[in-house]
Amino acid sequence: MELQGANDGIRLAAYRANLPAPVANGKATSGGFESDYYTCDGDGSSVASRVSVDLTGYETLDAPPRYDFYANTEVWGRRRQFRPSLFQLHAGPERPAGFTQCCICSQIRCMLNIWGVILYLRLPWITAQAGIGMTWVIILLSSTITGITGLSTSAIATNGKVKGGGTYFLISRSLGPELGGSIGLIFAFANAVAVAMHTVGFAETVTDLMRENGAVMVDRTNDIRIIGIITVTCLLGISMAGMAWESKAQVLFFIVIMVSFASYIVGTIIPASPEKQSKGFFSYKANIFAANFVPDYRGPGGSFFGMFSIFFPSATGILAGANISGDLKNPAVAIPRGTLLAIFWTTVSYLIISATIGSCVVRDASGVLNDTLSPSSAVEDCVGTACQYGWDFTGCINNKTCVYGIHNYYQSMSLVSAFGPLITAGIFGATLSSALACLVSAPKVFQCLCKDQLYPLIGFFGKSYGKNNEPIRGYLLTYIIAACFILIAELNTIAPIISNFFLCSYALINFSCFHASITNSPGWRPSFRFYSKWLSLLGAICSVVIMFLLTWWAALIAFGVVFILLAYTLYKKPDVNWGSSVQASSYNMALSRCAGLNSVEDHVKNYRPQCLVLTGPPSSRPALVDLVSCFTKDLSLMLCGNVLTAMSDSHLNWLNKRKAGSFYRGVVAADLQSGVNVLLQGAGLGRVKPNVLIMGFKKDWRSDTPQAAHNYIGVIPSMVSFKFYKTRCLFAASVSIEPEPQHSTQFQKKQGKKTIDVYWLSDDGGPSTSPLVACFMS
Repeated sequence: MELQGANDGIRLAAYRANLPAPVANGKATSGGFESDYYTCDGDGSSVASRVSVDLTGYETLDAPPRYDFYANTEVWGRRRQFRPSLFQLHAGPERPAGFTQCCICSQIRCMLNIWGVILYLRLPWITAQAGIGMTWVIILLSSTITGITGLSTSAIATNGKVKGGGTYFLISRSLGPELGGSIGLIFAFANAVAVAMHTVGFAETVTDLMRENGAVMVDRTNDIRIIGIITVTCLLGISMAGMAWESKAQVLFFIVIMVSFASYIVGTIIPASPEKQSKGFFSYKANIFAANFVPDYRGPGGSFFGMFSIFFPSATGILAGANISGDLKNPAVAIPRGTLLAIFWTTVSYLIISATIGSCVVRDASGVLNDTLSPSSAVEDCVGTACQYGWDFTGCINNKTCVYGIHNYYQSMSLVSAFGPLITAGIFGATLSSALACLVSAPKVFQCLCKDQLYPLIGFFGKSYGKNNEPIRGYLLTYIIAACFILIAELNTIAPIISNFFLCSYALINFSCFHASITNSPGWRPSFRFYSKWLSLLGAICSVVIMFLLTWWAALIAFGVVFILLAYTLYKKPDVNWGSSVQASSYNMALSRCAGLNSVEDHVKNYRPQCLVLTGPPSSRPALVDLVSCFTKDLSLMLCGNVLTAMSDSHLNWLNKRKAGSFYRGVVAADLQSGVNVLLQGAGLGRVKPNVLIMGFKKDWRSDTPQAAHNYIGVIPSMVSFKFYKTRCLFAASVSIEPEPQHSTQFQKKQGKKTIDVYWLSDDGGPSTSPLVACFMS
């Protein structure tokens, strides 16, 4: 995660004393004063450091000492500096401006995105299928996954500055571009499809109202498509108008939903009229609760996980606040509190609605007022719970032609409500608000991904417009994707598609938190402490398992897309450095492996030529670098040594671009021999240290100075004198050591089958390392 930038002031709560109005060392401002190094509000409420910004680019609490702070006298023409006291610095941080508004805004946005089409149109039907008991299990299981993900999100969001990009920004800056980029694409696509799901729910309600009043355009399916396309076009216009209009619309939707909830709760208490009884509503009855408590799965998708896959999208709005992190005044505070409060209250609302609708409405009803139980009818022949209350729906139950009851009528909440149109208004508010939130979230996530330029051909959609950097092109792309899925016009088909993509996102968010925690990186210091790395790991595992239990082929597709994008990013190696936990993990693993080698004794079977190559500037002798790369081949150590008079990091960049698989070590020394002595003693780490010294062949014997020749020859006895080299071998290659740039060498070309000459050193115990080097090169 990125540290807080210079433009985002770290505000310190100051001692609330009556500060003097005239400040000798600072210029007066309206309601406060301002100095060259600190800014203080008029009421002494905050002090911000400036000097550290000038020096480091970041605002910190540890500013370098300044002479002016300690000067007792005032120099003419210079204002004496003012610095806060220790009491002011140690005071507790003040709640930033907009704290309450930020939290409420994030909470409302999350709640509106969670309360969607499933709440009004599918939760009663899921209760009929799974029963009240198993529906509670589905709700609590979904809330457990989203709750753990909310804790992980809160930890990541409070570990530094959160910019625009929401979920993609959180994952990419934690796990790196490899997984962050892939999940950014998946999450943006899932939000675009969610726009279609909520819009279809809205269109379905409008279509049902039209059919009840005898208004039909074509047929039910095509009516849903027509209304859905018109609706998403209107939402696109609201989104492109800017966040101000969108936020006002969200507040209006929230009020409508709360009023519809109140109307529903009041309606469950009011005694049922004969007309409502004919449609299956009898108010609170213990027998109805008992009958609806157990499952009654029907249809091809009638199973626990089938119902879970349809319900889970209704719990996936928890990242709505994080997705607009760039528009929040204080996202590090607003995201945790708003997200967790939204999860809690929406879970409570789901549990209440499931229990109340299951206690008041039977599963099957005909809606015919004449289907009462006559005195002459035998009660034993009557089928269904309604028989106990004087109604006989046996005919439609046996013929499976019932059109009412929570098993058959998706608008059951309107039936129960004290005033049905309020529930319809609530459906409109929930579906439109969720669709609007997803329509805003998807382009902003995709815009951040495009600006990072991790993948080709998507930079076109990263362009910003206006002072708020609105992703107009992203809005249009989201609109096209949503319109394509609206043409499906079937809510139960779209919902399972979204579930797998959101579960994949949640799995990676939880894994990001877990991975950042176990690396023990100094950069992982979230201010949100109420999380557990093992709980995050459990959430990641549960998300993956549930993905395969829901729809195994969709899970394979989701992971296939992730792995393809991951492979592409690993191949391209984008030039970004975000300080991810993957980098910290790589360091930890390398350090532990090197330390583990200390307890392993050397053996001839595991011998590898670990080469210290005296290349000088590697870019000036690429032939020597390429030659040694031919037999190290990333399987053994290669260390390019350079004796120089000033340090530089450009040589390592050159080696990385050439893919030589080499380290670089430069030392500052007066001459070649003393510099090589330093390299021979200090190069390497533990047992990973050079055992072969390689140097180029000197060709300028005649023109060079005698001292230079002496230093060159002196390298050999210097090497021999260091007894820690178990294999003391000098490999003199016929490669010029003159610093002449060589852009391409013969060692980079494919040579085909040729002969490698091995010279037998009969006076030195045999063929030494030459056959082994020849084996490596072949």
